[in-house]
Amino acid sequence: MDIPERESPSAMSHLIPERIHILDTTLRDGEQCPGGALTAEEKLEVARCLARLGVDIIEAGFPAASPGDLEAVRRIAREVGDQSEFGPGPSICALARATRRDIDRAWEAVRDAARPRLHLFLATSRIHMEHKLRMSPATVLATVRDMVGYARSLCPDVEYGAEDAGRTDPEFLYRVLEEAIAAGATTVDIPDTVGYTTPEEFGALIRGVHRHVRGVEHAFVSVHCHNDLGLATANTLAGLRGGARQVEVTVNGIGERAGNASLEEVVMALHTRRDYFGFDTSIDILRLVESSRLVSALTGMAVSPNKAIVGSNAFAHQSGVHQDGMLKHRETYEIIRPETVGAASNPLSLGKHSGRNALFSRLRALDVDIPETRRDEVFRCFKQMADEHKALADADLLALAGRCLADLA
Repeated sequence: MDIPERESPSAMSHLIPERIHILDTTLRDGEQCPGGALTAEEKLEVARCLARLGVDIIEAGFPAASPGDLEAVRRIAREVGDQSEFGPGPSICALARATRRDIDRAWEAVRDAARPRLHLFLATSRIHMEHKLRMSPATVLATVRDMVGYARSLCPDVEYGAEDAGRTDPEFLYRVLEEAIAAGATTVDIPDTVGYTTPEEFGALIRGVHRHVRGVEHAFVSVHCHNDLGLATANTLAGLRGGARQVEVTVNGIGERAGNASLEEVVMALHTRRDYFGFDTSIDILRLVESSRLVSALTGMAVSPNKAIVGSNAFAHQSGVHQDGMLKHRETYEIIRPETVGAASNPLSLGKHSGRNALFSRLRALDVDIPETRRDEVFRCFKQMADEHKALADADLLALAGRCLADLA
């Protein structure tokens, strides 16, 4: 798969969208967020949801972490990895450190899937090699070569992840990736493990991988970005522009520390700006909110109201200027229709910033018609009440209209 350097957006707009592979790691990296652990039954429920959503690969867990996680991954491999209800079913992937014991445990967990994958990792940054692994660069190269080769002897689909690639010397990273591909890796993952890079840096790193790694045309290049500086989605998209064709994401962006790149943000950026990126995915976007709510409920991780795509305020408008524009033409302030991602089409949120058009449109929707001669007084009463409350519900508006009309009768 020889990936050319991406063309300018204007030059790409006429092209047939190229499909990006989605690896969802909610059940592995996402579950590592503090307080986010799931039972085996809960993991199975999320895996079924992800299969309905249309992800290409489910990274179901880290089998060497515990006997319970091994059994959960094994059940997902057997029960979700080959379900005709969802077509051919997603690949089921298990994470392993670059050791025979971990690889054996991961293979034991996923071997019954119709499309199993082993994902092993070994860090490549100087700080990790010196202080965590206490391994020399030569030992890291040899270990990657040997362990990827061993994994490939068990499984036809092997992914190697260069942990902390974002802080790795690029020349050394290229050498490690060459060893992994030569040993049989079908996907090489370039993680920004601590969310350190900027989009410009990360995009350049992925371009460098395509230019300098021998044999890279025989493997998928994947990106796995963390959100420590709030750049996970931006870095992921920059990685795609640099030539990556697989993204590793989680529902709601949950994960270690500040989390991972958010599945719904990456998918909807590609969907909404297809003219710019020229990419498509297999995701059923109508199920995005459904998936978000399930993961939030099972992990106990609340979704921030202002979270893009799936937050309760993601499609809400309170400013009078915005509400007036929305009432006249939705596209003035709405680039995604809420119903396309499975969200309810929210009524306008009325508060102290709202204008006349929004108030009287909402009252009409509630079958309350305020005579034109009384609208100034009703609007004045509305503003007084709105100054005393953060937001006004429909019941508040009905009471307000009834009181004002009675007073003015």
